[in-house]
Amino acid sequence: MAIVDVYNMEGTVTGSIELSDAIFGIEPNQDVLHSVVLNMLANRRQGTHSTKTRSEVSGGGKRPYRQKGTGRARHGSTRSAQYVGGGIIFGPKPRDYSYTLPKKVRRLAMKSALSTKLAAGSIIVLDNLEFGEIKTKRMIEVLKNIGSTKSTLLVTASRDEKIEKSARNLIGVKTALVNTLNVFDILKFEKFVVTKEAVLKVQEVYV
Repeated sequence: MAIVDVYNMEGTVTGSIELSDAIFGIEPNQDVLHSVVLNMLANRRQGTHSTKTRSEVSGGGKRPYRQKGTGRARHGSTRSAQYVGGGIIFGPKPRDYSYTLPKKVRRLAMKSALSTKLAAGSIIVLDNLEFGEIKTKRMIEVLKNIGSTKSTLLVTASRDEKIEKSARNLIGVKTALVNTLNVFDILKFEKFVVTKEAVLKVQEVYV
């Protein structure tokens, strides 16, 4: 098992914690990570795009000119695709882009993402994270103390409004709960800051 230092909010090492090799120490599966990220991005798509076909655009009820005798190609409507203001051929229509991946694939992707972060030395464990009031300045100090001055995913075991509101105005910082943790966010943010309680919950869920 990998042993990681545990810090307090002042940046001082207060102990250590063992991380399960079954979750944080596997060989990352890049194909699975790629598949899960694509799945998440596809599921976020609204799919509300729409274009009009020649039957849906207004006008075009009258033949633009007579069938024969002009020497021109025959046309029955000015709303055909070749005309300005005409319909669109094979244009996008509203559709659902979402699809589901097997549970085992999603779990493997989560373990691969966490293992990638540990291998890169990007996981920072806090013994506790509590604020007496909503204070963005205090959140900046804490992140600076633990050496997480770049993009940061801050994971807690349970919801804390003071922590969420203290971090929400910071560029490059996002808060998440153990039950809302996802592969895309883990890979997107450079630092993975997690409380000790949250780590234990993650290991309990994914072991």
